[in-house]
Amino acid sequence: MLRQQDVGHRIVVRRIVGIREGRTLFSDALGELVELSETHITLSTDAGPLRVPVAEVHRAKRVPPARRPTAAAVVALELAADEAWPAPVRGRLGDWRLRWADGWTGRANSALPVGDPDRPLPAALDAVQRWYAERGGTALVNTPLPLAAPVGAELDARGWTARPPVLVQTVPLRALAAPDPAPTEPPLVTLADAPADDWLAIAAGRKGGLPDAARHVLTAVDRVRFAELRIDGRLLAVGRGTVTGEGRWFGVSLLEVLPEARRRGFAVAVVRALAGWGAAEGATRAFLQVEQSNTGAVELYRRLGFTTHHTYLTRVAPAL
Repeated sequence: MLRQQDVGHRIVVRRIVGIREGRTLFSDALGELVELSETHITLSTDAGPLRVPVAEVHRAKRVPPARRPTAAAVVALELAADEAWPAPVRGRLGDWRLRWADGWTGRANSALPVGDPDRPLPAALDAVQRWYAERGGTALVNTPLPLAAPVGAELDARGWTARPPVLVQTVPLRALAAPDPAPTEPPLVTLADAPADDWLAIAAGRKGGLPDAARHVLTAVDRVRFAELRIDGRLLAVGRGTVTGEGRWFGVSLLEVLPEARRRGFAVAVVRALAGWGAAEGATRAFLQVEQSNTGAVELYRRLGFTTHHTYLTRVAPAL
């Protein structure tokens, strides 16, 4: 059976799906193990997330990895994503990044354990907890998998919990920026250097408020654009685009369409408008981060050509 050390690795699970004429029926699933609990196994598969009750598992084991990005490629993308979502308060622990934004979003309030923390792993995690305690917050650690699997194993031993898995997805930017072949005239999307008040109101509604630290996260990037799709003056869809990672990476974030305006192609129009700007800036690859459980968004991004580069878990320190 599986162990916590297998999180972030490719596995195959044979599950019991029923009984027919006295014979047990099985189904096999292949994917990356993103969560292992006492009750469930969660995989990231080509068809999407799969959560299997442990009671239904007949057999599960690690298998050789499929072709996956190198450790250097994962680090480079994680650093580009960090640059695109800059916390106003930052610290370093060797190569590790420590980030604080008054609790606004997990990404801007978590440690990023890539590289060497310049001390043994247990001492590094002790230092992470002290750093966040000094700021009155709960320590969070984002663990890219399988790169940070050793960190995850140590956190497991300390009783840290995990938030839902996040997919880091990529696509060649040239394909993303290509105009839609739809026969109808696409809606007009405008790009601004700074977010309008109603743009910020939509972001606040999605993220549960907008403290001063959030404005820093949104705007403190050298190359950033805020997309607006308006009809009759009313803002119906928004998105944010950045170019980071030495100009290579175009990032999409805070893509949102008001409920009454969904299923009209507005999200695709916003993404393509931002992608066109990113391509003009010289970026060659696009990335985004999406919770695996957000099946609607994952399906949208699949249609746009995104595939999963790697995953990460946000680990949460136990209450003291």
